Amino acid sequence: MADEEVKPSALSYEVLAECSTTKARTAILTLPHYKVETPVFMPVGTQGTMKGLTSKQLTELDCQIILGNTYHLGMRPGTEILEKAGGLHGFMNWKRALLTDSGGFQMVSLLKLAEITEEGVKFQSPHDGQEMLLTPEKSTEIQNSIGADIIMQLDDVVSSTTTGPRVEEAMLRSIRWLDRCIAAHARPTEQNLFAIIQGGLDPELRKTCVKEMVKRNTPGIAIGGLSGGEEKSLFCKTVTLCTDLLPKSKPRYLMGVGYAVDLVVCCALGVDMFDCVYPTRTARFGTALVPWGQLHLKNKQYATDFEPVNKDCGCWTCRHYTRAYINCLLGREEVACHLLTLHNIYYQMQLMRDIRESIKQDKFPDFVQGFMKTMFPDNSYPDWAVNALASVNIILDSHQTDDSKQEKPLEAKHEKYVTPGECNSSVIK
Repeated sequence: MADEEVKPSALSYEVLAECSTTKARTAILTLPHYKVETPVFMPVGTQGTMKGLTSKQLTELDCQIILGNTYHLGMRPGTEILEKAGGLHGFMNWKRALLTDSGGFQMVSLLKLAEITEEGVKFQSPHDGQEMLLTPEKSTEIQNSIGADIIMQLDDVVSSTTTGPRVEEAMLRSIRWLDRCIAAHARPTEQNLFAIIQGGLDPELRKTCVKEMVKRNTPGIAIGGLSGGEEKSLFCKTVTLCTDLLPKSKPRYLMGVGYAVDLVVCCALGVDMFDCVYPTRTARFGTALVPWGQLHLKNKQYATDFEPVNKDCGCWTCRHYTRAYINCLLGREEVACHLLTLHNIYYQMQLMRDIRESIKQDKFPDFVQGFMKTMFPDNSYPDWAVNALASVNIILDSHQTDDSKQEKPLEAKHEKYVTPGECNSSVIK
């Protein structure tokens, strides 16, 4: 397929402002159902719902685009019901933009239940044991029925810590599967098919994949296969390599990333779109996201704490309830998780609004300095973040030498809390 071949598209991408120091940028991504401002974080509603929240609440939180999962929606309610309902937009009464993943991540998350061949992936449903062959054609067909504004190619996904021939095999197969997805795509003027860059942590494989995927001229391109346990320094190097090579005229989507520090750093590295189950999943464990990190509100210290979760937050939860109230209900009443989900999504939306505004004013480096200082008040910035930001001309003062600064793989802060590998959009939310 030639670079210059013109393909129908239901997307336009207009850059509004670029940071004069870093690779950060803000833009308007016009989709069939909504104009999305980037950089954007997309909350995950795996099966047509953000657990505990209504579509009206998501709109009030100013979620511009949310994500659904092709594998799970294909299983339940299934394409017949979705088509009768007018697609997922009609089924869940959502007026804004939608993105569906391809189902490919189940190759990792459900690997014991999956068999991968050139034809596709044969799954055994964790729900009822039913077998399903997910081919590039079938993935595209299901996504056409769901009707999302952005649909993803079926890619061959391997864990980011995998090495050896399997990584190249998966990368080359992803290219071949993209061609099959393009051929099967029945609604190119209504839905936008995105390619996904694979290649593990191998720079040469990533370069090869970018070169081939760009030739296919899809409306947008995603960076896949990361946030699965790799060292953060290698994660950042892979992200910035891809953003250096990807077209400036198209949106760049980093899949499965949702930690606040990761969002800020990756915006500096030139990423436009993110998704993750993290803010909603961690809410169910009693954790609130705040500018200085996390509050684990199950802890006894909050039982008599009558402050809001964050006194500077404008969300419904912080305006009407206290830490003590949430502490009392956690583990007993579902409303506690509902209130924390509201708060955590609001936090992510506000963070992205602040990032966009700082780019428009060309004050993004100042924003990053302030954000990092609040998150790490003793200047104990992680080395990976210091180095990644330095690569785009933001120099953080860091004088700590304790163990918290040393390079570590991505890991959970507590055994009950989500690991970044589980942040991938395709995990059951």
